[in-house]
This record gives sequence, C-alpha cells and structure tokens, in this order.
Amino acid sequence: MTQGLLKAPKLSPSAGAPTRRPSAWSRSTFWAGRHQMQGLYSTGRWLSAAGSIWTMLLMVLIVTDVLGRSLLNAPLPRVPEIVGYSIVAIVFLQVVDSVLSRRLARSDAWSESIAKRRPVLAAAMMAGFQMVGAVVMGIIAIATLPDLVESWRYADYFGSQSDLAIPVWPFRAVVVMCAGLASVAFLVDMFRTMADAPMARANTREMLRFAAMAGVAVTGLTIALLSFQSGFGIAVTLVVCMVLLVLLGMPIAMALAGLSFVGVWLLREDFLTAADMLKIAATGSIQNQLYGVVPLFVLMGLVVNEARIARDAFDVCEWLLGKIVGGLGIATVAANTVFAAITGISIASAVVFTRVAVPPMLDHGYSGRFAVGIVAGSSVLGMLIPPSLLLIVYGIVAEVSVGALFTASIIPGVILAVGFALMIYAIARFAPSFAGVTAHAARKSYPSAWSRAPEAKETPRTALAKLSPIGLLIVAVLGGIYCGVFTPTEAGAVGAALALCIYAVRAVRIPGLSNWPALWRLLIETGQVSVSILLLIIAANMYTRMIALSGLPADLVQLVVAVEMPFAVLILCYLGALLLMGMVLDSVSIMLITLPLMLPILASFDVDLIWFGILTVIAIEVGLLTPPLGLSVFVVKAALGNSAITLRDIFIGTSPFVGVMLLMIGLLFIFPQLTSVFQ
Repeated sequence: MTQGLLKAPKLSPSAGAPTRRPSAWSRSTFWAGRHQMQGLYSTGRWLSAAGSIWTMLLMVLIVTDVLGRSLLNAPLPRVPEIVGYSIVAIVFLQVVDSVLSRRLARSDAWSESIAKRRPVLAAAMMAGFQMVGAVVMGIIAIATLPDLVESWRYADYFGSQSDLAIPVWPFRAVVVMCAGLASVAFLVDMFRTMADAPMARANTREMLRFAAMAGVAVTGLTIALLSFQSGFGIAVTLVVCMVLLVLLGMPIAMALAGLSFVGVWLLREDFLTAADMLKIAATGSIQNQLYGVVPLFVLMGLVVNEARIARDAFDVCEWLLGKIVGGLGIATVAANTVFAAITGISIASAVVFTRVAVPPMLDHGYSGRFAVGIVAGSSVLGMLIPPSLLLIVYGIVAEVSVGALFTASIIPGVILAVGFALMIYAIARFAPSFAGVTAHAARKSYPSAWSRAPEAKETPRTALAKLSPIGLLIVAVLGGIYCGVFTPTEAGAVGAALALCIYAVRAVRIPGLSNWPALWRLLIETGQVSVSILLLIIAANMYTRMIALSGLPADLVQLVVAVEMPFAVLILCYLGALLLMGMVLDSVSIMLITLPLMLPILASFDVDLIWFGILTVIAIEVGLLTPPLGLSVFVVKAALGNSAITLRDIFIGTSPFVGVMLLMIGLLFIFPQLTSVFQ
C-alpha cells in the first residue's frame, strides 16, 4: 500500500538519511538516550502484543458465535457491540508501536529523493510531520478524557442487565492512555530524527533557512485561509495542501486528520467543536463490527503466506501449464489469482511470487524484465479478486455492501486474469526478444501434466493435496459470504481460524515450518498493518466531515449541472484524475481524497455505486504499476535483493499489464452489467 506498511519494525534513523555518528548534542540529550528510547519502545511492543492477543480473542469469540448460531441456534449475546468497542481499543493499543516503528502509512513519492539530495531538509520536514502527529494524538487524548470521567462516574455500560452488561470506561481508558502515549511517541521520534541529523554549522544554517521558509509558508497559508469568506475556498486550499504534504512524506492519516481539524476549526470558528469532531471520528467512526474485517483478513493473509500455501499453488499451476508457450508466466497469473482469493493484499502477492516464481522463470530462459513484470503486473489481482482490502475500504467510505462488492468483482477479476494470461501467451509466442522464451524451449522444458514419468514434479493426487488447503479456505470464506451463512467480518474470523489450523497441521508435517516466534511476529505484523488502514479510515471520517461542512460537494454538483456535463465525460475526467494521481499517490490515499468529493456528484446521476467501486479500484490499481511511485514495482525490486534487474526493467515489464488494465476499464465502462452477473 505505502512505504510505511513495508518496513520492518526497528529503531532506525530518518527514512532515506544515511546513518551518521551522533553529535555531542544528541549523545547528551535525554530523548536520544538508548535506555529511555528502548523503554518506550518496549512499552509500545507490550501494548501491541495486548492488541494482537485481543484480536485473537475476538476471532475465537466470533467463530464461537457463528458455530453456536448455526449448529445450536444459540448465538452469543452482544457480539456486535463487543467487536465494535474492541476494534477501537485494539487500534489505539497498537498505534504506539506503529509510530515508533515508523509503520504508519505514508508515500515516498518525493521524500526519498529529498532525503538523498538534502538529508537535513528531509530530517527537518520529518520532525515537523512528527510534531503534527503529536498534536493530533494529544487532542484526541484530551478530548476523550471527559468522556472517560463521565462513563466512570455514571457507570455507563452497553448491553443489558438481563443478559450481559459491559462497562464502557475501560475502552475509553485505553483510548485516552494510548493516544497520550502515541503523542509522546511522536515527540520522542521527532527528537530522534533531530539527533540523527548532522549538526555541522552549514547544515544548521540550512535547517534554520528551512524553518524560516516553513514559518513564512504557514503564515501565508493562515492569512489566506482567514481571508476566505466561503467554505469552498477553505476546503480547496486544504485539499491541495493535503496532497502536497502526503507527497512530501507526511503520514497520510496525520495529514488528513490534522488539516481536516484545522478546516473544521476555521469553518465553525470554534476550537472545541473541531476537537470534539476529531474525538468522535477517532472513537466513533470505527466502532462497528464491520471494521473487524480488516485485522481478521490481514491475519488470514499473513498466516497463509507463512504456511507456504502460495508456493504449493504455484507448483501445481506450473505443472498444469508448463508445456504452454509462456506457461510459467501463465502459471504465475493463475497462482496469483488463487492466492488473491484468500489474501486481499497486492503487496503480499508481489513479495511472495517474486521469491517463488521469478527464479524458475529465469532458469527457463525468461528475460528478467518479463519475469518480474509478470509478477508485479499480476499482483494487482490481490486488490480486485475478493476478499480485497481496497474493496472493503471503498465499501466503508461509500457505505455500500462489502459482500455485494465482493460478488461484483468476481467476473471482472476473472476477465482481467484471463486477459493477463492471453497477453503473456501472445508476447511469448510473437515477441520472443522481449520475453526471452521460444515455443520450442517452452514445450521441451516440461513433462506432460498427467505424465507418470519420473521427472514429473506432481501427480494428480499430490496436486489435489497441495490445493486442498487453499480450496478449503476459499470455499469457507467466500462460500460463507455468498451463501449468507455469515457476514464479511465473521468470514474473516472463520478464515483466520482455519488458516491458523492449516498452519498448525503443516508445521507438524513440513520440517522448518514450526517456527512459533515467526507466528508471533505475524500477530505483531497484523496489528501494524491493520492500524495503518484503520487510522486512515478514522482520518478519512474527519476529512469527510470537513468537506461536508465546507459545502464543497454541493458547489461541485452545481458546477457539473451548470456546465451540463454528460455522465460519460464526468466519468472519463474522474478516471483520468485517478490515473494521474496513481502515478504519485498510493491507492488508499487516492480513494480517501476523491470519494468524499465524487459521491455527492454521483447521487445526482443515480449511479450504481457497486459498479463505480469496481471501476474505481481497477483505475487506482494501475498506479501500482506506473512510475514514479509504482508501489508493486518497488516491492518486487526490494524482494529481489541484489539483482541486475533495475527499476526501469520492471516498469518496462509491467507496461503490457497496464495496457490490459486500461482495456478492462473500457470494457467495464461499455458493459457495466459485468458487475451484476451474480447480483
């Protein structure tokens, strides 16, 4: 998704800045002391561990409720309310560790370039961004404190005294405590950034110049905002500033929440009202059972990856398709399609298949650019084939059924996968200089799929055994949703539980897989990825409130009506904007910035939001493959390690996939009924 989701948790210097010997000032500073830093880091890790254990308990609770309801007609009481309150607590329990590990979602579109050329400037910018994060989290903690006191004083509870009454104050106490610690963590990280920066005299002058320029920019922006007489000007200015800050590397959630807070403050001319809205967004916007789908599906995907199920799927697809021209590439697409049906994260597919599929393709004569292009290009299926985290985010923001989105994405996802396979076949057959393979080499390299020859890697029996775990997960998760047996959140819990059971069974049978510290690491990773996504949803809720208060959506609707813009032209302009933004912003950021502006306009056209969601996801996913950001491309490059394959090679290799995705967008635009086949 973003750079912040990819880095391993560690105490590192500023992103992109080279490690330097600390100055005398930093060595003598309390905040830079290793003992104090490690103490806060350990606290964050323990809180994150508590959140991970809480997530596991929620999984057990939901699965027990599903079994009790389905088998015994005896559902557990108050499960939706418990899950809703728990998700809020889990997010704040794990936010401290995410801040200190620098795992909050952010874009590196410009920040890495600035860090390489002007490391002091990059450090100063990062310190400023961390200060904003400290202020946002501090406001949430302070604004939630009165609610904590009130719930304690009046013994507020949810549920009923007749079956199950659960007090509210412990959940609010977690929010207040952890938001306050997150504010401190941002400040500590800010001082760490400053301590890691070089303190030579010339660099000090550069930092002072930057501070002066930043002060002038903030003063000018403040004067401009105060001079606006309408909410339209305030909203447009803040949206532009938001995009710029995200491009510069500010954590996306902090950019959305911080500037939206400023916008509400200016629009209502009341600081307390803005603080109250930020508190409501932080504690109330995700207080719903639906949001439990995020950590549960993330957990399922990570456990499936650790269980080496993707490698088994690739082995079987390689065995079945190896004799076809370009068969290994087609096998990669097929395995990616199957893997996408249980992960929902494109970057997971990119990492796994870079390690699994690229080496055998290179061994069988594929060119480096073609091999890595296939992996990066087909990885985008993870965001379209259900269950997809991007579809879940869209469903939450657009307030449409996540299950309906999953159903609608099946046919477009299959068509896109088939299009990728046909494109690979055509390139391998008719452009061998690009692909690096020939029809003769492809046919000669593999035995028949049903051969009993000793050199055959698989037999029908072993192939079925390898595909049975992933088949079980697909049937349980997607079958349960489509048949109405359980909700998407319950499907995530059932899928995560089944994935853990499969991992346990395979750990006994496969040597070297039973690595319980690795499983614990996956639980921590689940929390860090989930927090990044859920914090974005919280910030987007605040952003939506600011946009609604400004009247900007209504002004845009009036503008569209006034110019009598046809619907087709509107959609084409929207898709063009998504494709351009996809070159510099990550998928979730694009969606959260554009949807609050676009959805009110679509209401006047009576548009099917399910179809619009599938179209939006495909258009946004093109950005994963296009420069300069191209997140899937950077993930593949990082997974390759030291390799002669350059970023330019990978971008060239993914260009045919971009063409197929653009054709798919056109196909959906002409035939919107493709999303309603199973409705």
